[in-house]
Amino acid sequence: MKSEKDYWKTTPEIWAKLKPAARRYRKAPTPAEQHLWERLRGKRIDGFKFRRQHAIDKFIVDFYCREMKLIVEVDGPIHSYTAEHDSIRAEILDDLGFRVIRFSNDEVLTATDQVIAEIQKYLHETKAPSPNRGGDQGEG
Repeated sequence: MKSEKDYWKTTPEIWAKLKPAARRYRKAPTPAEQHLWERLRGKRIDGFKFRRQHAIDKFIVDFYCREMKLIVEVDGPIHSYTAEHDSIRAEILDDLGFRVIRFSNDEVLTATDQVIAEIQKYLHETKAPSPNRGGDQGEG
């Protein structure tokens, strides 16, 4: 069983399979993902660090705030066809202790300030120990 510290880790075997895809996704983000990343990167939202295209268990999530166990997903048109898959994935991540919030590409591109406000709401609603903002330096 994974310790509390390792709750987010992917096994080396799965990581070997996910790493090339995660790298590819980071190098070629969708316009909405790139737009949101510009607002999330560098601890720009209240000092919270986000990672992008990060592997958790057997999934690659769009954006991830480790200290608050928050996952932010940006959904394009394909997600209307994969709603059941997305629901199962969200349920698994929820069972692992993560909060998953989703936004459409359109929301990210046309209502960015509202998306950021919603993310902030989740960051501050989540009850967690006082964040150590310097604690995960050295990670990607």
